[in-house]
Amino acid sequence: MSDVQEATNQLLDVNLHENQRSVQVTESGLRSESEHLQVTIGATVPTGFEQTAADEVREKLGSSCKISKDRGKIYFDISVESLAQVHCLRSVDNLFVVVQEFKDYQFKETKEEVLKDFEDLAGKLPWSDPLKIWKINTCFKKKKTKHKKINQNSSKEKIESGRGDKTNERDIKKEFTNNVLDSQILDYYENPAIKEEISTLVGDDLTSCKDETEESSKEETDPEVLKFRVTCNRAGEKHCFSSNEAARDFGGAVQDYFKWKADMTNFDVEVLLNIHDNEIVVGIALTEESLHRRNITHFGPTTLRSTLAYGMLRLCAPQPTDIIVDPMCGTGAISIEVITFL
Repeated sequence: MSDVQEATNQLLDVNLHENQRSVQVTESGLRSESEHLQVTIGATVPTGFEQTAADEVREKLGSSCKISKDRGKIYFDISVESLAQVHCLRSVDNLFVVVQEFKDYQFKETKEEVLKDFEDLAGKLPWSDPLKIWKINTCFKKKKTKHKKINQNSSKEKIESGRGDKTNERDIKKEFTNNVLDSQILDYYENPAIKEEISTLVGDDLTSCKDETEESSKEETDPEVLKFRVTCNRAGEKHCFSSNEAARDFGGAVQDYFKWKADMTNFDVEVLLNIHDNEIVVGIALTEESLHRRNITHFGPTTLRSTLAYGMLRLCAPQPTDIIVDPMCGTGAISIEVITFL
């Protein structure tokens, strides 16, 4: 090996170690930032099974749980490390992180004054920690959704068009192509058949680094604008406003505060405004669809929810030696939950 080649290899090793060090620093910074983060999680549960869900939370997460006055909701505190365990709870339907709770909110007398208070409220809420939880949860949720979508598409092609083998071949070829691209730089420097002058290689490397830096700086200066919607759930007879009016005015203030784009269907963030008499809870949704769809993909008019089946089993407290009979089995919701319960 010539002196020039040896010097180039040393330079590449130094750059590689520096990149690894920067990645480790970034990861450690992210971990330290959310290491001691504590938030309140709200969960909707089947009506009548609030105590059963609270018992599961205490048993599996070790957290104290509060049952809301608004039927079908519970609240509990967790650390960010327990977020994945929260998604594994079997008695809850939907999850959201609480931004702030007002236990005795004083509404003004006129509709205009109340809606104006909602507009002012958006800029006073502590959004920082709940949005961090939403971001972590979104990364976790996207991986699961993407994996599920790929499985559905591949099975659909196998059943309808009989081209499952071709689909698998395309996936393998795509994975192989990605691996080839990942090792392209290594081959570029080590393969004698395509080796060029050292000066040219270093120049190309610097040019590619410059392009990547420009692209990353462009992304930082032009961040993607999030799309959002506000959903208002209201219960009570003494309110002088409707749910749509509250969502409209509060959502307009959220849009002005964050500069997000309103979208009622293809949204990234769903802000929840839950109003029950004089109690208001502002939250950010952590689930796109109810967790009761974990086992059954097709629901008929008499299909039993998995969360209801789990709640029934907790009330029965079956033992591993018990025999459970479900003569009206149908889609098998109870039988499936028994397998996971025992």
